[in-house]
Amino acid sequence: MPEARVIRLHPDGPDEPADAAAVEPGWEDQLAGGLEFLRRRLTGEYETDEFGFDPDLADHLLLPVLRPLFQKWFRVETQGMEHVPDTGGALVVANHSGTIPLDALMTTVALHDDHPAERRFRLLGADLVFQFPFVGALSRKFGATLACNEDAERLLTDGELVGVFPEGFKGIGKSFSERYTLQRFGRGGFVTAALRTGAPIVPCAIVGAEEIYPMIGNAKTAARILGLPYLPITPTFPLLGPLGLLPLPSKWFIAFGEPIETASYGPGAADDPMLVFNLTDQVRETIQQSLYQLLLQRRSVFS
Repeated sequence: MPEARVIRLHPDGPDEPADAAAVEPGWEDQLAGGLEFLRRRLTGEYETDEFGFDPDLADHLLLPVLRPLFQKWFRVETQGMEHVPDTGGALVVANHSGTIPLDALMTTVALHDDHPAERRFRLLGADLVFQFPFVGALSRKFGATLACNEDAERLLTDGELVGVFPEGFKGIGKSFSERYTLQRFGRGGFVTAALRTGAPIVPCAIVGAEEIYPMIGNAKTAARILGLPYLPITPTFPLLGPLGLLPLPSKWFIAFGEPIETASYGPGAADDPMLVFNLTDQVRETIQQSLYQLLLQRRSVFS
């Protein structure tokens, strides 16, 4: 497959092709950096925060593993990065899709690599994510924590950029026929966290993830036996076995909208169910409209 031209959209200047070779260190520096990383891991000279986030592992292993997917496979273009604050707590709320939550990982790379302040993205994940031994531990090291108001409020109060996907499994597990149609946003728990901390809400629309594993069926009985919310059937899985796990190289856009201010309401507003409902609906409608606009920009699913 020919390599596509990757474009980064910058708010303060013209669009320019991404030139990774101009900034990547030589192989000697990469080798030295890799050996130093191994030394720190073996000697324990690295730190984690109270949630288990390991910045050293994220920067030197997890982000580098994800970058080829971000840059070469999905050819992600970002828009509206100026709407994400450089400092302080903020809550990024995005649509969820793709059968496997690669959209959360690609957004993490986008905010670190394309944002001027290289912001860390602290994802809020469902309980099921942390019940898998390897996946749960790795998710925490990458900065994720449980999707509960207590953890969200602590992170926002500490000035972190927090990410939530309110559709949850209803979003990533929906059929291909429902693509780019937002599911219900639950009871608006993310809005109450933002109100209590005064953090702005940044709507985020992601186009491209719907096509990586087109879900044409759901093996419900097998999913129930395995304790999973769904077990996808796609055009390539399980027909092609492990090869069917390879995501299709769809073209991605990730767009951040104008922040919705919450500080003026005061923390007590979190107890107003009508306000919470209205703000939740406003965020959902903003994301849905952004999805429609992004779909119009995309020439085709794969370009």
